Amino acid sequence: MQERELIPRLFKTEYSKIIAVLCKLFGIRHLAEAEDIVNDTFLLATETWGLKGIPADPAAWLYRVAKNKTIDYLRHNKVFSEKVSAALGAASWHTEAPELDLSPPNVQDSQLRMLFVVCHPAIPQEAQVGLALRILCGFGIDEIAEAFLTGKETISKRLLRARQKLRETGVTTALPGEKEMEARLEAVLTTIYLLFNEGYYSSTKNSVLRKELCMEAMRLCYLLLQQRHTDTPAVSALLSLMCFHASRFDARVDAAGEQILYEAQNRELWNDALIEKGNYYLIRSAQGAAGKYHLEAAIAYHHCEKTDSPEKWRHILELYNRLLQLEYSPVAALNRTYALSKVQGNAAAITEASRLQLSGSHLYHSLMGYLYAGTDRQKAAAHYEEALQLAKTAHDRALISRRLKQL
Repeated sequence: MQERELIPRLFKTEYSKIIAVLCKLFGIRHLAEAEDIVNDTFLLATETWGLKGIPADPAAWLYRVAKNKTIDYLRHNKVFSEKVSAALGAASWHTEAPELDLSPPNVQDSQLRMLFVVCHPAIPQEAQVGLALRILCGFGIDEIAEAFLTGKETISKRLLRARQKLRETGVTTALPGEKEMEARLEAVLTTIYLLFNEGYYSSTKNSVLRKELCMEAMRLCYLLLQQRHTDTPAVSALLSLMCFHASRFDARVDAAGEQILYEAQNRELWNDALIEKGNYYLIRSAQGAAGKYHLEAAIAYHHCEKTDSPEKWRHILELYNRLLQLEYSPVAALNRTYALSKVQGNAAAITEASRLQLSGSHLYHSLMGYLYAGTDRQKAAAHYEEALQLAKTAHDRALISRRLKQL
């Protein structure tokens, strides 16, 4: 593998590990210093490997250099060294540098701690996802901006404010107590859920980026399952949900990167191994009460059945009924209407959709266009035209335009 390909890949896999370990050692107040050390490490790798070639064990090389740079930083930055030493009640690090433990158990523990730091309630939700992408997933500012379909400057300011908030609130990397962890776990799961959605429902055509977002969300969820205090039925349910959705990833887009709707997908492209994993974690989650993620995972399970039947859609409709009773969501209500059309017909679905009062949503008009297409092409076209006006991305407009042409 060429150096120009290897370093970005290692940045994804190793950046977050070293950052997490450094923050556990220094404290989250010194996140900026930790990032400086790791960025300098990768900069040196770029310079050195281009001249001398790739080392036999690139990851070990990065760890060794990161350790050395940490020692140098502590020895040459008196103010930083004394602050950290005082905060931890340690002796001065000018003469004896601390051990930078990059063993797999410490890396895993450090990343788990950072996950709870990133999801601190003092940080706005959109910033939580951005920080998770940057610190826990090793995404660059350009990639985060593309994932959010916004500018680099906006992302940089958002992350800067989040870092300032962490410093101001005095958040530590210590894992919260059992009761607080239970309360914070919901925010952690929400961040992972949103991170997955950024990939799965993203409007960017960068399919590699979209898959990486989903895989990183699944990795973080699996990390929670490895710890006794966070191995809960809800975590298993969320991982199940993501496995089911990810199993249909390759069937959702065509060669040009355009979205393919569910009913038109080539089901031979669905990933059977991921469906099997989804089944495993769904069964594993059954020991707990049926919450939001359990119900969504069960819906996704039925969507992964490769044959359509009235019974399948009746199950999906019933699950949507339960989900909406538990936690109302406009998107879930629209999705329920689609399931209703499969069970009771388009006329019943049109009546139900009209009651949702979502006329400002392009998703609502897209669904109405679909429901009217078989009986009233004029109304279907009117709804698709309205959806076209409301759609905010080129990706959505392209899909709606294709539906219009099919009329």
